Formats: sequence, C-alpha cells, structure tokens
Amino acid sequence: MQKINNALWDNAMSYETYWSFINQTLQARLNASAPQPTYAEAMLHYIQLNAVRMARLDKTIELTETAEALLQQLKQPVAWLVITEPWCGDAAQSVPALQKIAAASPLIALRFILRDQHLDIMDVFLTNGARSIPKVLIISTKTLEVLGTWGPRPAALQNIALPLIEAMKAQPDAALRAQQYEALKIEAQRWYNRNKTFDTQQEILRATLAALPLVAASA
Repeated sequence: MQKINNALWDNAMSYETYWSFINQTLQARLNASAPQPTYAEAMLHYIQLNAVRMARLDKTIELTETAEALLQQLKQPVAWLVITEPWCGDAAQSVPALQKIAAASPLIALRFILRDQHLDIMDVFLTNGARSIPKVLIISTKTLEVLGTWGPRPAALQNIALPLIEAMKAQPDAALRAQQYEALKIEAQRWYNRNKTFDTQQEILRATLAALPLVAASA
C-alpha cells in the first residue's frame, strides 16, 4: 500500500494557501517588476478563467441531502490529498466541492499539491496511463497510507470524455485534434454546469466510506 511522506503532507497547501497561490500567479502576470510566473501565457489564460469559476462555486455550492447523509456515516478521521493544477478545468469544478464537504466535517483534513511539482507522486496514480487531474488520494490520518482514490472527474462525465479522448489520440491532423479538444472542454463545462457538483459530492464521499473499512480491518 502506497504511503505519503510526512514532510509532503506537512508542506501541502490548505485551500486558502492554494487560492493565494492562484492569486499571486495571476498578479505576477500583470506586474512586470514581479518574478515572472512559471506558467506559459496560454496556461495563465486558463488559470484566470478557472479562478472565476472557483470563486463562483465557492459562493453557490450547497451540499446535497445525499452528501449530508453520507457525511453522517463518517465516524473516523480521514485525509484528502488532492493532486491538482490551477489551469485544469476539471479541478476548478471539483476542488471547491471538496472544500465545501471538508468544511462541513471536522473529520476530514484537506490539502493540495501541484501535479507538475510532484510527478513522482502523480505517476503512481495515473488514470489509463495519463497524468489526469484532479486526483484525490484518500489517506489514513494515522499512517498516511493511501486507502483509495477518486478522480479525475465524475463517472458519468468520464464515460462521455473517454471515447472523445480516444478519438483525439487516433486523429493524425493536429488542427482537427485541437478542435476536438476544444469541443471536449466545452461539453465538459456544460455537464458540470448542469450537474452543480452533485455527482462529485456523492462520489468522493462514497469512495471515502468504501476505503475506510481498510483502516478498521488493519487496526
């Protein structure tokens, strides 16, 4: 069973620190005298767009009745370590929901690490061979062992996305491949807007509750 290093967990970002990192990155883009951001200009565009999405979700997300009922079943502490990047559209839609859930329960500790700064961790938790994010590692607070995972997107959306991703891989024309990628992003955002994080809330909690018996069995 994979175990997370104590130093990695201790140095991982809180949600507030993750937001500060996003804001500092965007401010550096506008300030010529500041150290230049580590992201390419194209990625900074997506970071700015995702910051707007996250801010909106922070204000509008409400826990579903199902999520609240699942939270009542949580009886022991658990940690969520989220592998993410601020340019990722899926992360922008899911991360605020994770924060909303964690804020509602004293039993959930939530931290964040950046994928591209921790490829050694990311490469242990690939999705179909890809470094897909966000990826939530469900961790024992006692041992820091990874008990389960969730991500990079809700199952219903993943079922839509995977055939489109495979079609892109098979497309030899770079321009057409780029068009397919843009179409996938648009379809994904429409799905997220309709779903209002309902599937994300339920799936991460069900995955957490399913993983926790592994703790009881080994105690």
